[in-house]
Amino acid sequence: MEINWNNKEPIYLQLRDRLVELIMDGVLLEGDALPSVRQISSEQRINPITVSKAFQILVDEELVEKKRGLGMYVLSGAKEKLSTEEKRKFLEQEWPQIAERIERLGLEVDELLGSEKNR
Repeated sequence: MEINWNNKEPIYLQLRDRLVELIMDGVLLEGDALPSVRQISSEQRINPITVSKAFQILVDEELVEKKRGLGMYVLSGAKEKLSTEEKRKFLEQEWPQIAERIERLGLEVDELLGSEKNR
């Protein structure tokens, strides 16, 4: 698992976000085990408590479950739940800022759609 850390957010939130991406991208499927705390902390060179904190957020969000003695597993419906929540967040938080910037720059729809072709 590759993570590009930044200094803007706590590491446990960045790890939570990366695990969410893996679920949404279908890398981690319903019923799949998450890597162990020990494995992630060793690979990423971060404190095991930090990994546990990220895992606990996923449990609290009802995306994964802890199976005593076995590890953490992706819950059924996690991908759909995440998709719904991420869409809501995008529309409520990110899109208004993007739309405002588009308007400020005076961009037209055909310019935005054409920008993909020009890459």
